[in-house]
Amino acid sequence: MKWLLAAIVLLMPPTTEPFQPLSYVCHRTDHPIAITGRGDDPAWSKAPWTADFIDIEGDIKPRPRFRTRAKMLWDDHYFYVYAELEEPHVWGTLTHRNAIIYNDNDFEIFIDAPGTAINYYEFEINALGTVMELTLDKPYIHGGNYTFREMPGLRTAVHVDGTVNNPTDTDRHWSVEVAIPFAGLGQLSGHVRTCPEVKDVWRVNFSRVQWQHTIVDGKYLKVPKDKHPEDNWVWSAQGVIDMHRPEKWGFVEFAP
Repeated sequence: MKWLLAAIVLLMPPTTEPFQPLSYVCHRTDHPIAITGRGDDPAWSKAPWTADFIDIEGDIKPRPRFRTRAKMLWDDHYFYVYAELEEPHVWGTLTHRNAIIYNDNDFEIFIDAPGTAINYYEFEINALGTVMELTLDKPYIHGGNYTFREMPGLRTAVHVDGTVNNPTDTDRHWSVEVAIPFAGLGQLSGHVRTCPEVKDVWRVNFSRVQWQHTIVDGKYLKVPKDKHPEDNWVWSAQGVIDMHRPEKWGFVEFAP
């Protein structure tokens, strides 16, 4: 199976970037996964971790302060993602669906199933479990427009190993578990096929937006962007501060 990923990389146009998109073999699970946010379903034991996330611009930037990594699985109906985000101070403010979630610390999923860089899917979630979903008709650099979505059948959960919005203690991590229905993904992107086949390869990436904070009157307060821009940590480096470059996302191969 790895020969397929290697062949795809060889067919990519020449690049001056000092890196190539990462790859991941996504194994099939023989039973639906219980979505709890904890990643404790036995099926996850057969899923390897991704490489630890790095800065969106790659190794030219310092390593992230906190570890982030993810796993993937699939069955006939869902693409499953589990992510673990090391975090000593878990906080969140946004509670309305389809708010701009990256204004909080968040975890994000980007999917371009056919690899065409059109009608691709973006998912964001914060530590409170608030979700934003949208599709892009094409990347912003090409004049793309987004549409907010609410995918039928989407299942999500967040678990916090610690406490949320409590500056008096030290937390350990928060984790995200998501089941993205193939049928819903096909409807949003306009694709006919609703389930991948073994050896299919998707373009996928993950992002973590992390803000600096202070503590004022016993509450977390985000440091404004003009004082300290957010950090962007990703699975497969983009080379630029822009997640909307699908041609730079990782390769995910669906395996038995």
